[in-house]
Amino acid sequence: MNDFIYISKEDNVVTALRPLSKGMRLETPRGDVTLVSDIPTGHKFALKNISAGENVIKYGIAIGSMTCDAKKGEWIHTHNIKSNLEGLLDYKYSGCTVKDTPKRTDTFFGYIRKDGRVGTRNELWIIPTVACVNHTVNEIAERARAIYGDRCDGIWAVPHNTGCSQLGEDADISHNILNGIILHPNAGGVLLVSLGCENANLDTILPSLGDYDKSRIKHMVTQDIEGDEIEYGLKLVGEICNEIEKDKRTEVPVSKLVLGLKCGGSDAFSGLTANPLVGSITDKVVENDGIAIFTEVSEVFGAEQFLMNRASDEKTFNKIVNLINSFKKYYMDYGLPIYENPSPGNKEGGISTDEEKSMGNIQKSGKLKVTDVLSYGEQAVKPGVNFLEGPGNDSVSITNVLASGATILLFTTGRGNPLGTLIPTVKISSNSYLAKNKPHWIDFNAGEILEDVSFEELSDKLWSLVLDIASGRKKSKGEENGFRDVMVFKKGVLL
Repeated sequence: MNDFIYISKEDNVVTALRPLSKGMRLETPRGDVTLVSDIPTGHKFALKNISAGENVIKYGIAIGSMTCDAKKGEWIHTHNIKSNLEGLLDYKYSGCTVKDTPKRTDTFFGYIRKDGRVGTRNELWIIPTVACVNHTVNEIAERARAIYGDRCDGIWAVPHNTGCSQLGEDADISHNILNGIILHPNAGGVLLVSLGCENANLDTILPSLGDYDKSRIKHMVTQDIEGDEIEYGLKLVGEICNEIEKDKRTEVPVSKLVLGLKCGGSDAFSGLTANPLVGSITDKVVENDGIAIFTEVSEVFGAEQFLMNRASDEKTFNKIVNLINSFKKYYMDYGLPIYENPSPGNKEGGISTDEEKSMGNIQKSGKLKVTDVLSYGEQAVKPGVNFLEGPGNDSVSITNVLASGATILLFTTGRGNPLGTLIPTVKISSNSYLAKNKPHWIDFNAGEILEDVSFEELSDKLWSLVLDIASGRKKSKGEENGFRDVMVFKKGVLL
C-alpha cells in the first residue's frame, strides 16, 4: 500500500494513507522527506519548510496559512494552520468555463406521474402537518404496513419538527418544504394528518397544492374525528392504496432522474475518493439531460469560485453570488463566525480548514454547468446542476434535497453516518475500513480508489448500482434498515 497521496504538482503537503511514524524516510515527488512528527491516517505533512504566514497548498489551491513555522516532514493540522477566509467577497462574472459534452441515452424504470415527473418508488406517505401528531402518524403507518404493505413499495410515516408557533420567513420555509414532500413523485399517495389548531393547518396547506389528485392525497383532522382517529386513518390509507396499487414501472430516459447530493461525517479521503466518484455520476446524469441537486452552502465557502465559473449564464452566476453572500450574512446577523464549519469528526479525519473541506465537498457536483439556484422547497426543473439553499447539517440537508424533488440521494461519508431520508439513500464510503466495519450502512466502497482499482471502473460500477436502485431492482441499505428521517430547517423565533 502507498504511504501517501499527492494531488497536484503545486501542493506543498500530502495526505497520509496510513499511520506514519516519526523518523520514517519517504520518497515524494518533491524529494525525500524524513518525518519529524507522527502522522495520523488522512492527515497532512509538509513536503518543504513552510514559514509562518505562508499558504498551505492542497488541491492546487491555498487551504489556509501557517500560524507558525513548520519543518519539512511536520504534521500540518489545526494546531498550526488557520483559514484565510474572512468577511464578504466581491465576485466578477467572466463567462462559463464549461464546454458542452456529448449526450448520453441511458434509461431506468420508474413511475410516471400525471405531471410528467417520474418517481423511483411508489410509496404511501403519512405526513403530519404539525409535530403534535407525530405519534399518530407513526401508529397509523405501523398498522397500515401489516394490512396494506403488499399493495405498494412501502407505507411510511413522515414525522417532523415543525408546523406550529412559527411566523414570517420561518413559517414560509416550513410550508414550502412540506408542500415539496406532499407532492413528491416518489409518493404515489399521501395521507395528511392535522391536529386542527396549528398554524400549518389544512386550510393553509391544501389550497397551495394546486389541482392535486384527491383520490391519492387525502386528509384528516384528528380533533374533529369522533372516536378512534387511528381506525379512521387506516380507512383512508386503504382507499389510497386502491389507487396506487395500479401503478407500474415504465422504462424512461435518465433525463427524468433527479439526483440529490450530500456528504456527512466527512474525512480527508472524502474529497479524494467518494466525492469525486459521485461527481462522475453527477456528470453522467447531466449528460443525460437530467438534474442534480447540490446543497450545503456553508460547505462551499472558500471554493465558491469554482461553482461560479460553471454558471451557465450571468443570471445564474449572480444568483450563486447572492446565495453565498446571503448565507454568510445569516451567520453574521447572529454574531457567529462564518468560517468555522469543520466538525470535531471532520478534524479527527484530517480536515483542517473551511477551504479544505469545501474543496472536497464541491467534488460531488461534478464538472458540468450549474444551471439554477433554488430556495427552500423550490422544485428543481432545469437540467444540469441546481445549487440549493441550505446549511450543511445532515438531517436538514437531506430533507431540503427531498423537498426540491430529488428521487434518489447519493450520500458520501468517511467517518460513517447511517442517516437516510424518504428517497433511496445510497451510502458511499471514502475508505475501505468504514465499508468493512459498517457493511449494514454502506452501499458502495469508493476507498478502492486508494487500492489501485481504476476510477473509471468504479464510476461505471456505481452508475450501474444507481440505475438498479432507481429502477427498484435493488434497495439501498438505508431502505432495508428503515432510515427515513426528516428535519425541516428552522429560521427565526418560536412562539
